Amino acid sequence: MKIAAMLALALSLGAVMTVAAETSKKDVIGTSGGDLEITCIGHGSLMMSFGGRVIHIDPYSRVGDYSAMAKADLILLTHDHSDHLDQAAIDAVRRADTVVVLPQVCADRVKGGKVMENGDTLTLLGIGVEAVPAYNIVHRRDGGQPFHPRGVGNGYVLNFAGTRVYIAGDTENIPEMHALQGIDVAFLPMNLPYTMTPEMVAAAARAFKPKILYPYHFGDTDPERLTALLRDAPEIEVRIRPMR
Repeated sequence: MKIAAMLALALSLGAVMTVAAETSKKDVIGTSGGDLEITCIGHGSLMMSFGGRVIHIDPYSRVGDYSAMAKADLILLTHDHSDHLDQAAIDAVRRADTVVVLPQVCADRVKGGKVMENGDTLTLLGIGVEAVPAYNIVHRRDGGQPFHPRGVGNGYVLNFAGTRVYIAGDTENIPEMHALQGIDVAFLPMNLPYTMTPEMVAAAARAFKPKILYPYHFGDTDPERLTALLRDAPEIEVRIRPMR
């Protein structure tokens, strides 16, 4: 029994180490201004590095040890739900000079942030930042209220020397998403019932045609379903990372 237990523990630890290794793996996207490094930390949390600047998106303590990560030059928050606005994770990577971008709904809880509303555009630290809508149409709470009401949260389109990266936040495949143009890399959420089904993600991807598509924040949804749905769209590269 002791040997069996030790083997089980070893297998379990091996699985954890494999997940951790996959999570910390950096994807490198070439741009005209140098490499953009993307680290898929988990859930809706991302870290990017470009031109010596570090960007954290929706840092969340339950998916990463932020005390061990690079400090942020820029933090982007999409909305105020606890898995996207985690004060402990923010504090762990925020310096005195870190720029924090957030929607108005987050401003009372995260002091000193720069508020951006849907449609606002800024250039911060040499990076273009566009705040875009993120909301539900179909998926609602029992009382009829959308899980993410229109005009409350942000998605973001980031421009890294002409390479455009779309981080959708918590949203469905809304008309504003279908109208996006020139997106090189997209992160689209796929957790039910709060955001999109694989079919919704596939429909959105076919509409605005990102070159690289990462499903993220996908919970118990099988991401391979999305791969199957887009098998006949070779112009869209689907990359699966451990982003439950």
